[in-house]
Amino acid sequence: MEEQKNKLYVGNLPYAVNDDGLKEIFAASGEVTEAKVITDKFSGRSKGFGFVTMKDDQAAEKAIADLDGKEVDGRPIKVNVARPMKPRE
Repeated sequence: MEEQKNKLYVGNLPYAVNDDGLKEIFAASGEVTEAKVITDKFSGRSKGFGFVTMKDDQAAEKAIADLDGKEVDGRPIKVNVARPMKPRE
């Protein structure tokens, strides 16, 4: 399976950030096609990470350069290309 270079993993997110907030953070770096904060399916609380899909690889590269290590609500976020999930055995 080919790696999707425009899909980004975002870690160390403040728990208060929701999907819209995540999209807003990345919009300055280029067009965001999807932003999703991963939440606990029982409590609904953020797990502190999410995924952002940028319009293209160039926007994704710019977002990594602009935002990796940037502080959001006092927390330095981690941004890199998302790795495809490996099937569980």
